[in-house]
Amino acid sequence: MSLGLGVAQLAAPDTVRRISGVDDSSTSRAVVPLVGARELVHAAGLLTSRRKGIWAWTRVVGDAMDLASLGVAIAHRSGHRRRRLVGVTGAIVGITVVDLLTAVQATRDTRIGSALPVRGPREGGSMELTATTTIRKPPPTVYAFWRDLDNLPTFMAHLETIRPTGDRTSHWSASAPFGKNVEWDAEIIDEAPGKKIAWRSTGNADVPNAGTVRFVPAPDGVSTEVHVVMSYDIPGGAVGKAVAKYFGEEPHQ
Repeated sequence: MSLGLGVAQLAAPDTVRRISGVDDSSTSRAVVPLVGARELVHAAGLLTSRRKGIWAWTRVVGDAMDLASLGVAIAHRSGHRRRRLVGVTGAIVGITVVDLLTAVQATRDTRIGSALPVRGPREGGSMELTATTTIRKPPPTVYAFWRDLDNLPTFMAHLETIRPTGDRTSHWSASAPFGKNVEWDAEIIDEAPGKKIAWRSTGNADVPNAGTVRFVPAPDGVSTEVHVVMSYDIPGGAVGKAVAKYFGEEPHQ
């Protein structure tokens, strides 16, 4: 939305002013391109920064500025221009509500995501992530659930299927951006029943990956702390990671 608004206000400011009911004064001729430039700054931040919550809040602030400007314009207009300005103001109010909800959600997601620190990017487009959660089941039960690979797609959102091909080997399929799938073969390279599973992809994997999951008894004597360390290579290096993250299909998420 920011990208589209910014391009429109910079490329066709006269059309934007005419549609919205703004006059052709020197003030409006200056303000519309400035607002367009501001929208492009929002777009750049939202598409490239990991701090989505902060950039979402800048849109909310920008909406407030737009509403204030429109309020001044409405107070000094009448007739069809005033009606157009009122209509545009109603649309901006709706956008502001969406932006506000998005900013609140992005801030909440950032706080939750802080438990999953990403180290990288590293040379060759490699990323490493860690995650920890606690399950109110004993380690042998949690281990057995994870070791049955058919269960993994039930809590790893983008896994499509896992087909065992041997006692320690399997074939994986996962969703990817633009409606595509990626596939790879994997093998368990180390395991300690009830305590640890380590794996790595083999052959010519679409997304080379490796990792370890440990099952640690929790202090309460009942639950299990699940500690995961995972590394992966997304094709296309930094560009591939940015595209995957933009479409919500990046493994960290």
